[in-house]
Amino acid sequence: MAVPLLSVEGVSVRFGGLMAVDTVDLGADAGHVTGLIGPNGAGKTTLFNVITGLQEPDGGRVVLDGKDITRARTHRRARMGLARTFQRLEVFGSLTSRENVLVAAEIRKRWSRDGSNPAQIAEALIDRVGVRHVAEERVDALPTGLARLVELARALASRPRVLLLDEPGSGLDSQETEAFGELLVELAGEGLAILLVEHDVELVMRVCRLIHVLDFGRKIAMGTPEEIQADPVVQAAYLGEGDTPELEAPPAAGPVEEAREVKAGRR
Repeated sequence: MAVPLLSVEGVSVRFGGLMAVDTVDLGADAGHVTGLIGPNGAGKTTLFNVITGLQEPDGGRVVLDGKDITRARTHRRARMGLARTFQRLEVFGSLTSRENVLVAAEIRKRWSRDGSNPAQIAEALIDRVGVRHVAEERVDALPTGLARLVELARALASRPRVLLLDEPGSGLDSQETEAFGELLVELAGEGLAILLVEHDVELVMRVCRLIHVLDFGRKIAMGTPEEIQADPVVQAAYLGEGDTPELEAPPAAGPVEEAREVKAGRR
């Protein structure tokens, strides 16, 4: 069995008397989108903060490509290949879309000294995420959905190996969400490990190979989209005890097949 590129092992976080994350294990594999879902307050963003170094855990460890990075500083983790977006949008509002992406590309070149061309990287990413038409607009003037795409492009400009996305679908309309899902599958297909926190369950079911479910800080389920859909414990967490309707999701086509259908115009 392949070792995940990113592993969270027994991580716990306590805020006073509240156990926000309780001995959680999960992994994210290169080449796949992995889902992390759960009701509000389940501990998803706290876990992201632990992974990226913004929150020190009370127990457990974070491992990236076999190296324990639990005590590594945030910028070191970024240079090792971690990048993220935020639930609360974090962009340089006074800069244009292009400038937001260019800043990240220039910073990466500065420490990597890899001879890359930041301007070329920025232009390619602007096209890839679909914000060419707002490249010259200030990000604080953009609709939330477009600003989130700029934030994604900025994260990709650091050329990560693991990408953590916290509610990236928020603010996207149905057409944008469909295109965004296809983009995630394409990025994973190029070898990126993506860990996706998202309340749009249909999107999660469509693009993820494996899904972890948190509730009150504990992991209550892990499985394929089909298994998570049918899990009564997950249903209770989302809908309340006694409710049994299945989580809404598209037909059980895999993410690669889904992307192909989108490209062929059948979705």
